[in-house]
Amino acid sequence: MSAVVAAPAWAHASDKGFVLLLPTHYYIVGGTLVVAASFLLLLAVPDGFLRRIATARLDLGVWPALPRVAISAASFLLLVLLLIAGIYGSRDPLSNPLPLFIWTIWWGGLTVAQALFGNLWSLLNPWLAPYRLIRRLSGDTGSSPGLLGYPPWFGYGPAILLFLGFAWFELIDPAPDDPARLAEAILAYSAITLAGMVLFGERNWLAKGDGFAVFFRFVALLAPLRAEPVEPDLSTGLSKRYRLSLGLPGRGLLQLGPLPLSGALFVLLTLATVSFDGLDKTFWWLGSWDVNPLEFPGRTALMLPNSLGLMGAWLLLGAAYGLAMGLGARLAGGRIDLGTLLGAFVLSILPISIGYHFAHYLTSFLVNAQYAVFSIDDPFGWGWHLLGIADPHVRVSFLSDMGSVWIIFSAQAGAVVLVHILAVLLAHLIAIERFPDKRAALASQWPLALLMIGYTLFGLWLLAAPTIG
Repeated sequence: MSAVVAAPAWAHASDKGFVLLLPTHYYIVGGTLVVAASFLLLLAVPDGFLRRIATARLDLGVWPALPRVAISAASFLLLVLLLIAGIYGSRDPLSNPLPLFIWTIWWGGLTVAQALFGNLWSLLNPWLAPYRLIRRLSGDTGSSPGLLGYPPWFGYGPAILLFLGFAWFELIDPAPDDPARLAEAILAYSAITLAGMVLFGERNWLAKGDGFAVFFRFVALLAPLRAEPVEPDLSTGLSKRYRLSLGLPGRGLLQLGPLPLSGALFVLLTLATVSFDGLDKTFWWLGSWDVNPLEFPGRTALMLPNSLGLMGAWLLLGAAYGLAMGLGARLAGGRIDLGTLLGAFVLSILPISIGYHFAHYLTSFLVNAQYAVFSIDDPFGWGWHLLGIADPHVRVSFLSDMGSVWIIFSAQAGAVVLVHILAVLLAHLIAIERFPDKRAALASQWPLALLMIGYTLFGLWLLAAPTIG
């Protein structure tokens, strides 16, 4: 325990922004009304027109599959180099490439890229290549189900535990940016991932056990760019060719059946995590624990409150969603099963999670991505100049210019509003596709729509609320 308390209290450190003196109440009220109006408008739009929008696509032709294992091997090599830098390089999280690439490029950037371009993580997953090597060395060249097989009662439970552990480390651990500490966490996760694939099989573990594989696969279903296999190999589920197309963002969710309860809890956890990631830095949250935001004592002093807050955010969101679905089932007159509602409509919440992610990480990405590039120039802090950068100066002037500040805040607020509108649309499409009784389907949506409107209000308030740092 003493080691935990004594750890340096770094936390995604970077040049922070500004107090934005804008008429934020206009954003909050206007954005909330737009989401409410979009729900009412959908009720008047013919179902056939909405179905045509959902199925419309722009064909981009057939493309060869990328070498998945080779790309994974390159990704694994990059991870090894980053871990070496994390262990032996600079202790400064703004000079060491490991925390910059993990928190900024991978977590902040790749998540948004997944929502735009599809499942990039299935190619970049650094643990796939070493697992395939382990299988080859053991003489197993077929499609192995694993030593034990994946117990059905596990559901998405392992993914929930791993993602929750990741969220705790990111938001509550005293020093998630400390390079050596982060390297230890990655090594631990690597061991768990490889053990999971060996014990339960690659496909089973990546489908339900690995928190990041599950998260990124769900996020990829939001992408307007879709890659669909042409004549897939039934034994491996892979294809040598893929047809690319552009269409409605989130159309992949419409093709996915209702999730089990554990899957629904996982999706709710992703939204609760990114929401609490913004809430825990607000003056309101700190004031609730008698902490003066202007004399912030560090993350160590708030480990217990923030741990309770993270779990509370998940439980509160789960309770609110369960209540909305219960009311929806009641309004539907019992013609729609509550379990089906819980598993089907939770998919429509995914856009909200990614919209919050984009809004929350935008400013830090714009700054820390520059640090990440400069860290490559001297990854170990040994005076190297691999990129030949003469003046590694990070520019943050756009955070003090009113014009660029207005654009950034508008992009954040606009993203929050747009993803809520998309969520409302997807929920409506799920309802009219899944439930043949149109009146019951429409009635079941009202409580969820109200929940989404309330969450829009909360999200816009979160963007405007004063925060530490």
